[in-house]
Amino acid sequence: MEITHADILVVATIAAMAPILADLSRRVRVPIVVAEIALGIIVGPELLDLASTDDFVESLSTFGLAFLFFLAGIEIDFERIRGAPTRLGVGGWVVSLALGLGIAVALWAAGAIDAPILVGLALTTTALGTLMPILRDSGVLDERFGKYVLGAGAAGEFGPVVIVSIILAVEAGEPWRTTLLFVFAALVVGATLLALRAQPARMVRLIETTMGTSGQLAVRLSVLLVIAMVALASEFSLDVILGAFAAGIIVGLVIRDRDAQEFEAKLDALGYGFLIPIFFIATGMDYDVDALLSSPTAIALVPGFALLFLIVRGLPVRLLYRGELDRPERLTLALFSASALPLVVAITEIGTEVGVMREEEASALVGAAMLSILLFPLLALWLRRRGG
Repeated sequence: MEITHADILVVATIAAMAPILADLSRRVRVPIVVAEIALGIIVGPELLDLASTDDFVESLSTFGLAFLFFLAGIEIDFERIRGAPTRLGVGGWVVSLALGLGIAVALWAAGAIDAPILVGLALTTTALGTLMPILRDSGVLDERFGKYVLGAGAAGEFGPVVIVSIILAVEAGEPWRTTLLFVFAALVVGATLLALRAQPARMVRLIETTMGTSGQLAVRLSVLLVIAMVALASEFSLDVILGAFAAGIIVGLVIRDRDAQEFEAKLDALGYGFLIPIFFIATGMDYDVDALLSSPTAIALVPGFALLFLIVRGLPVRLLYRGELDRPERLTLALFSASALPLVVAITEIGTEVGVMREEEASALVGAAMLSILLFPLLALWLRRRGG
């Protein structure tokens, strides 16, 4: 594998610049992920052509995507979101799925899109992993409202991943592979039980004593688990995101009742300081600007898809959460739930690779997802400040 050092140097430079640029405006706090994607587009082959995604950058980008979902899985506290947050989150996503597929089929019938199932599924996603730093920094996770955001976000991330895995099996002409989802789930449950029960005193002591040394056993075991679960999901022809998310859930359950702030800080540093920015920068560098600009229909679809994200994910929130949240909170939750990106990138890549989705259609969807992650969290946080 040939490594172009200039490319990785540009990526590293953007990763360092993004937090600085995102903080330039005191009045409008731009999410760092938006700065990373925008800078990736600017330096990529479509505009300045200063760098491209070689095999090395692509490999780091894939692992960055896995780590994004791994950290999102760690944040899922099942004890906290059980009951109404989970029930409403799952119910809302099911309604979103029906609504998204119905709208996508209508667009397909009108000739606006070519892949109604994938587009409808993309409209139901929530970028929980991307939202986590925003939610944590703004204090949302510390409030009662935070558990409803987590419940809706978990459903909007886990549900589409499962459906994508089923679609991949069907597209491969081997629908029997969907049964492997249950086998994978059983293995995840077994690994979780093993991790919770098999904690010998010597291993626990070694993990604690190496936390501040070069041994870093806890971090190394976590990285091993991510790679192992991703490899297992890949062997089962499932999406790697599912494996990474499962690994995060396992680690989250193990550390839930422990004082693990130092450990989580180390994982955040590894993820948000190194791997995850590469994924978002590479997403920008790979973004097909020409395919978007060459089609007036695709340009019109960008704000249209962004509006559909809000309708498909927001309407169920407005309808189902009436007894739990007041009107401003429902609107805020709708905006957070409609923020999408990583899964949209994965879904459009699948669509273009198997030949069922046009490049301009994929570019419009990704562009709308980037627009949603820029605008919707900002609007949600503004509503919270206004109401608070």
